[in-house]
Amino acid sequence: MSDNGNLLKSIGDRFHPVGFLPYGETYFGRPTGRFSDGRIILDFIAEAYELPFIPPYLSGTTPEDFPHGANFAFAGATALSDSYFESRGIVPYGFYTLDAQIQWFKNFLSSISEQPGYSSDYMSNALFLVGEIGGNDYNHPMFDGRTLDEVRTFVPDVLSKISLTIEELISCGAKTLLVPNIFPIGCNPIYLTTFQSKNKEDYDSKTGCIKSLNEFIEYHNAKLSKELEKLRQLYPNVTIIYGDYYAAAMNIFNNPEEFGFSYPLVACCGSEGPYNYSSLAKCGYPGSTVCSDPSKYVSWDGLHVTESAYKLIAQGLLHGTHSSPPISTNCSNFMHHSA
Repeated sequence: MSDNGNLLKSIGDRFHPVGFLPYGETYFGRPTGRFSDGRIILDFIAEAYELPFIPPYLSGTTPEDFPHGANFAFAGATALSDSYFESRGIVPYGFYTLDAQIQWFKNFLSSISEQPGYSSDYMSNALFLVGEIGGNDYNHPMFDGRTLDEVRTFVPDVLSKISLTIEELISCGAKTLLVPNIFPIGCNPIYLTTFQSKNKEDYDSKTGCIKSLNEFIEYHNAKLSKELEKLRQLYPNVTIIYGDYYAAAMNIFNNPEEFGFSYPLVACCGSEGPYNYSSLAKCGYPGSTVCSDPSKYVSWDGLHVTESAYKLIAQGLLHGTHSSPPISTNCSNFMHHSA
């Protein structure tokens, strides 16, 4: 949900549905590599600080291509290594992991530090958006048929990797980091379709989301919050902001009509079934269709959300409603710096 083009740059524009319309139709009028109909959270944060959209790292070759920072996110990436999943009999998806993204960042830092006029202020005045990461560490095994109890055993390792990554960024000079938690997957059409149940008790009576899946994510998120608090104690001169994507999204699912959403659990772009999602005809594939008004939908393609939903979540982060400490009070000096 954070990738804005790195996947496409690595495999080519013609080899993935995200390289074709209807992806990007709402704002850009063309596909950009974003897994949505328009802008994503990173874009709204950049706009709030009067910055241009931050380019994907793989789109440039020199420091001049990244005057305001770079995006290292890669669609489908996990925090844990491929070997971690292989050792548990889970076939890895083969995407660039968090380790690869950190290496890209180090390469980027090495190149810009050699530029005339570079100073350590570049890092200390930058905002680092670290994630959302971890969701795919759970997506892949769940769709592989693993139980929630087994996947729960991955949580400490995922959190350890996130924590080590944050420390690595701090050692490189990062002073302000925004670390988001994971969205409520129990409200995603892909999960609602894959794990459909005839037992009404499995669903939240108000939202229609699958309770056990959201409870699992709440478990991860609570542990992440505690881990960030430990890091704050270790690094008192560093600002670590907890971005509550989960609460921001649940606010929408609990009050969809208040925010203008008529179809909170149905994918705008999909094919069939009660949630308009089918693995046989995903968004962009033959047999799929796209809704006439994405702003009425929370979900774009069954896994990622629409620009309208991303905008609301970003506003919650920017205004402090769903960020702790509030991002607005810590980012007043980012008008000319980003990373």
